[in-house]
Amino acid sequence: MAKKTTPRKATVKRAATRTRKAAAPPRKPVAKAAKSRGTKARPARQSRARTASGPSVLFAPVAGAERREVGHVLLEVGRAGAARVKRLTYRPGFRWSVDMKPVVGTDLCMHAHVGFLVSGEIHIEYADGCVVEHRAPQIVAIEPGHDGWVVGNEPVVLVEFDFERDTVSRLGMPDAHRHD
Repeated sequence: MAKKTTPRKATVKRAATRTRKAAAPPRKPVAKAAKSRGTKARPARQSRARTASGPSVLFAPVAGAERREVGHVLLEVGRAGAARVKRLTYRPGFRWSVDMKPVVGTDLCMHAHVGFLVSGEIHIEYADGCVVEHRAPQIVAIEPGHDGWVVGNEPVVLVEFDFERDTVSRLGMPDAHRHD
């Protein structure tokens, strides 16, 4: 007869799947240009994310989006068909229960978040005490009924897709966090 196991307590800290970077393949040696031909070496390409002349495009204003700050979160919202596409920038030190609770008026965030975590690390704590860690780059799906906070000194940038009050039903998400 098989031994019956009991589920773990909800207070156990559960970590989200983290993506590890694969080891880069070894670089092939690059031949130096012959000086006798008068060829010039090409300058190194600059990263698109960060240039020597200015800040990262990660934080540049989104063209065509409505831009506002709510509860210490920089929110940029644009429409794509029936959905909204949002870029949320959470500053270091942000915590939903401190910064957004007074604005929203609920004990927990009751909005579902689905998108791509571009930068930073954020931890989510559900009402049952379960803590989920999200570290960029990562796809996230956060159920309603949570608190959340930025970990470390790097801003969190989340590109999110939603249907306002219909996000849960339209995306087929649970209406609350559960352990099945």
